[in-house]
Amino acid sequence: MTQTSTQETTSGAATQQGNEFLTFTLGKEEYGIEILKVQEIRGYDAVTSLANTPEFIKGVINLRGIIVPIVDMRIKFHLGSVEYNQFTVVIILNVANRVVGMVVDGVSDVITLNPDQVKAAPEFGSTIDTKYVMGLGTVDERMLILVDIEKLMTSRDMELVDIAIA
Repeated sequence: MTQTSTQETTSGAATQQGNEFLTFTLGKEEYGIEILKVQEIRGYDAVTSLANTPEFIKGVINLRGIIVPIVDMRIKFHLGSVEYNQFTVVIILNVANRVVGMVVDGVSDVITLNPDQVKAAPEFGSTIDTKYVMGLGTVDERMLILVDIEKLMTSRDMELVDIAIA
């Protein structure tokens, strides 16, 4: 059995069998979401706040006539203080026939992961909620937390259904 380099692994057969993920950062961690869920990437602009929404829902924006709720993922994942700078971006997603924006610290790149590069997320019992984690992806020395963004954005605790109706 011969070893193949990572460059060979991320091209060729990987495009047929692998899944593409948009990678982004929150704090010191790197995350990945399926690229097919991403509609566009925008710089962070001011949002219109809504009363009586959870803290992680920053508000809404008007995106070409569509009212889009904006979720700050750092607040949602309890990752410490939130600072907005020139690298802060909003990833506009299309999940469950709904347009939702998520604020992240920065976008890295798009990578293709083969099934053998994705490992199951470890179980931590009740201390850490991993129900929205698809697995952990490995590329060279990088470890990516792969988020099931559709499952997360359509979950009851996100309360996005109530906002979209309001």
